[in-house]
Amino acid sequence: MSMRDAISQSLQQGLQPEHLDVLDESHMHSRGQETHYKAVIVSPAFDGLNAVKRHQKVYATLGELMGRFHALALHTYTPGEWLAQGAAPDSPTCRGGSKHDH
Repeated sequence: MSMRDAISQSLQQGLQPEHLDVLDESHMHSRGQETHYKAVIVSPAFDGLNAVKRHQKVYATLGELMGRFHALALHTYTPGEWLAQGAAPDSPTCRGGSKHDH
């Protein structure tokens, strides 16, 4: 199973989202394959939670998977917010490298 599929499956089971997109954005970065992801999650589980609490809920849902990739851009919405907005913002272009690269 790919990392993208593992992330999707975990989020589907843990949050029962009304809408879920998990995108592998590794090609936009310099760290190789299966390292950078973007998740757009629409779930009633986010009702009443601020952005920090929503992200913590996602991290807890993913559990040990969190240590198996480098980055996860999260876009979390309640069903009402998604109805009003309808789309997540595009990811920025990677500037490449890392502060650890020499």
